[in-house]
Amino acid sequence: MIRCTLILFASILADPVLAESVTLASVPAKVRAANPSLAAARLRIEEARGRLLGTGRLQNPELSAFALSDRRFDETKTGLSLDQKFPVTARLRLEKSLSQQLVTAAQLEVQDAERLLIAEAQALTVKLLSIEQQRALRMQQTELAQKLSSFAASRAAAGEISALDAAQAQVDSQRLLLEGNKLETARVSLIGELKPKLGVAANDSLSIIGDLPAATMPGCASWERRADYQLALVNEGVARGGMDLAKSKKWEDITVGLLWEGERMEDAPNGLENTGFIGLKVSIPLPFWNKNQGEIAEKSAAAQRANLETKALVAGITNEAAGARAEMEANVKLATETKEKLLPLVLQQTERLENAYQTGQTDLLTVLRAREQRLQLEAAVIDAVRDFHLARIRYEAATGKHAPASATNVTPPRSHP
Repeated sequence: MIRCTLILFASILADPVLAESVTLASVPAKVRAANPSLAAARLRIEEARGRLLGTGRLQNPELSAFALSDRRFDETKTGLSLDQKFPVTARLRLEKSLSQQLVTAAQLEVQDAERLLIAEAQALTVKLLSIEQQRALRMQQTELAQKLSSFAASRAAAGEISALDAAQAQVDSQRLLLEGNKLETARVSLIGELKPKLGVAANDSLSIIGDLPAATMPGCASWERRADYQLALVNEGVARGGMDLAKSKKWEDITVGLLWEGERMEDAPNGLENTGFIGLKVSIPLPFWNKNQGEIAEKSAAAQRANLETKALVAGITNEAAGARAEMEANVKLATETKEKLLPLVLQQTERLENAYQTGQTDLLTVLRAREQRLQLEAAVIDAVRDFHLARIRYEAATGKHAPASATNVTPPRSHP
């Protein structure tokens, strides 16, 4: 037993537990700085830049050499040639441009992943803050229920009310405690989901501080800087560039060679003589049989597909933003009407019933029912504010608020009907 304790103590010393605390406003910066999957995704940009270094270059020249000899006559022939291939089209420029667009696409892919991760982490944070408010409400209700239970128990002991009423009050108090425990279980589960998104180790503690802001409608925002929309435009450009590149490959590279040949041969009756030649050769492939028609057709279809995918994405983004905004408006209305109109009436009625119960003018079941209605309305207000902020997060994600395409890689917006 002592040995196990020492081992546990040593492990605690070797791996100290850290305490992390975040607010709803600090979540985006925390995700950008600490999310491990984003750190890995950023290496895709370096991969694309590495590929860019190798594109748009001429092929390496080829050096050839040969030697021939006739042992019987002592005649020899030697030669050297240096061959270089040159494109007759703009293939190299197109390859370079295509690789540069792929670097931009890699940057936008990372920014879009950042947009989605921030939205997921914010949604979990909103749910955690809502659970904290629900727990506080349950604790408040539990205190009231315990007071009512104690009061009912004292009256039952004095024979003023039935012992069943006292037992019912105690059951109601325990029910509220159970609901609080369920909320704690849900909180632990959400914390477990949020930790990896914020780069927090499993053994470290994470606390969410602050409260949910008031449910106020944000201003309208443009979605054209959203990273995946800009990525779709870049993919259109890549597809068109691939089609142009495929067309340029119809004409293969020409080969230009510089050659030298030396020859030692017998010239009767003068004997062996040395001669040399310098020449230039050009090889031009002719597109008779292979005009690269298959790749051209493939890239043409890919360009059409990219254009249609952009239009579909635009339709999805606009519907997503409009739906989130409509949901925000509905939840603002629900929270306002419940909090300002219905809840005050229920609070007033509950207070009257509690006073009436203390003077013996009503029964316990009526008081408990009124308290249950009050709890449901107060919880409904918290849920409406929570759902508003979840819709707001979806709206901000739809408009790319926290991860817009950077100014260095934004393509001018295009209209898509």
